Amino acid sequence: MLQLTIVKQKFSFLLLVLIFAGGTGMAQKLQRPEPKWWFGESVAANFNFYRGTTQMLNNTWTVPTAFHKGKGVRPYASLLTEYRPNKVWGGMLNIAYDNRGGKFARVIAPCNCDADLSSNISYVTVEPSLRLAPFGNAFYIFAGPTISLNVTKSFTYIQENETDVRGEWSNIKKTVLSAQAGAGIDIPLSKIANPTQVTLSPFVSFLTDFGHEPRKVESWSFYTVRAGIALKFGVSKKPLIATVPVTEPVITTIPVVAEKDVQFSVRAPKVVPLNRQVKETFPLRNSVFFDKGSAEIPNRYITLTNTQANAFKEEQLQESQPNNLINGRSARQLAVYHNILNIMGERLRSHPQSAITLTGASAKNSAEGKLMAENTRQYLVSAFGIDASRITTVGRDKPVIPSEQPGAINELELLREEDQRVDITSNSPELLVQVGGENSPFLKPVQISTIQENPLDGHVLFNTAGASDALQSWSVDVTDELGKVQHYGPYTGDQASIPGKTILGDNPQGNYTIVMTGLTKTGQSVKKESSVSLMKMDDPKQEGLRYSILFDFDQSKTIAAYEKFLTDIIAPLIPENGTVIIHGHTDIIGEEKYNQTLSDSRATASKQIIERALLSAGKKGVKFDTYGLGEDPNLAPFENNLPEEHFYNRSVIIDIIPAK
Repeated sequence: MLQLTIVKQKFSFLLLVLIFAGGTGMAQKLQRPEPKWWFGESVAANFNFYRGTTQMLNNTWTVPTAFHKGKGVRPYASLLTEYRPNKVWGGMLNIAYDNRGGKFARVIAPCNCDADLSSNISYVTVEPSLRLAPFGNAFYIFAGPTISLNVTKSFTYIQENETDVRGEWSNIKKTVLSAQAGAGIDIPLSKIANPTQVTLSPFVSFLTDFGHEPRKVESWSFYTVRAGIALKFGVSKKPLIATVPVTEPVITTIPVVAEKDVQFSVRAPKVVPLNRQVKETFPLRNSVFFDKGSAEIPNRYITLTNTQANAFKEEQLQESQPNNLINGRSARQLAVYHNILNIMGERLRSHPQSAITLTGASAKNSAEGKLMAENTRQYLVSAFGIDASRITTVGRDKPVIPSEQPGAINELELLREEDQRVDITSNSPELLVQVGGENSPFLKPVQISTIQENPLDGHVLFNTAGASDALQSWSVDVTDELGKVQHYGPYTGDQASIPGKTILGDNPQGNYTIVMTGLTKTGQSVKKESSVSLMKMDDPKQEGLRYSILFDFDQSKTIAAYEKFLTDIIAPLIPENGTVIIHGHTDIIGEEKYNQTLSDSRATASKQIIERALLSAGKKGVKFDTYGLGEDPNLAPFENNLPEEHFYNRSVIIDIIPAK
């Protein structure tokens, strides 16, 4: 996240330089010819940044330690055409050689030796763009799609004390669709009286990694900041136009908007469901998190005596959910998760041919990681009678997929707390399940039948678009027909949510005036008004289905790994004319605004995959409600006190509600 923020800051600085350069100048006696068609070429440097997870290089070579972030500088060259029918609007087309090569951040192999991976991946790229000169002068901005056709796909893997490995990536997509946006300035090189005009155009652009995952497997993606220069030629058929001489310098000013406007809207349900019977498939995270400085299994994990273990059945957790636990879903499901060792012991006992690997990781050293894994194995052996030969233990100083990434400087304590753990992996299919994605280490989930209180489709959503940029804070006053006022806030994000049941209180229904009051960054007051009508609904008889998919730290693009699960498992369960509620969440680590965007992208990508599957199946009338709820603690599935709660909050939750 820090790396992306720095890239955005650099891009914004270059953009401001171009705006300033394009907005000042001296008046001239002749108006320069303005050709409609321009042709030329450009060269640039691609500053490429990698993220995601890369471990399987091709069908014959999988490296022992996964690579994540990386970067590199590679060349770009294009032939270009521009069409400018007037001073403001136009179009651009670049056909380019586009190299996205780079080097991944160094990792430590299991032999405790350095390992490096570099990539030479390049494309022939077609980039049609809309061109806009907002001030009618030399400064312009552009944006459009990129269509990339792969031409090279080699890699080099170097591991200390081992022979270098060179080869080609497998599963490379032949065609990749993405997008770009940027800015430039046209600097005239030709004489003003010359009908053939020549301009030199420095430019910068940002190429998103949205859609740009070069492979069909794993989650490697890259985004690029490009800085370069273009040489353009154009011929004008119009005669020169004389203008009145000007003796004083002309200064072009850029309009500055003092206050950004915000748009306020309220989304309320027609009826407010008080609760709903739900059958939930709860994913079982495959990690046991240890306390710092200790190799003992923490007390929050439920351990059993040998007698208790003999009587333990996983079904006890599936059906007999306690009703008096505080925080509802969170506490009930943590009670299930904290039985992970007992669930694993019972599954190993029921499937005597299965085996697992326990990989302990400790920042102190790999020896302590090994001890953590050994203590976990000892519990399974002593309590459940599992043959020790079926459990392999490994010690590391970091997990295979760590939360602390290279370059991280913020909230390191929380990230390192997450990396103090034992991960459970297995090649035995009876222990695994599809909800972890195509290549998931997640364990078979637990199905829970429970009551969902205050379902999200019964919430009133307050949307204040632009608030995070324009306002210091904002609050909402909800006034009923008798003049009674309920106050909610203050908020700093673009969205807030209040259960309709809370607003109604003891009333079965009500009409409400909603007034949003905000304070701008310059201290001015902003007010917006709306209204809603709410009505409670008796306990519904229909049973809903709920599924969750989980993400590692700062990963949204790994949604691609869930495509088969969402297509083959979730979509067939959705009935015609039913409702699907999708909400994305994050933990509290990182910037609030970034987390909001991250949860939006997770939820939206999930919806798009399901929509495609429903269209293919010919199902009609399905209604979607999709929300990105960021790190909002009032709506988070879990608290954020424990590392396992962080992991479970990095999720997309999918509710399937049958038609009424």
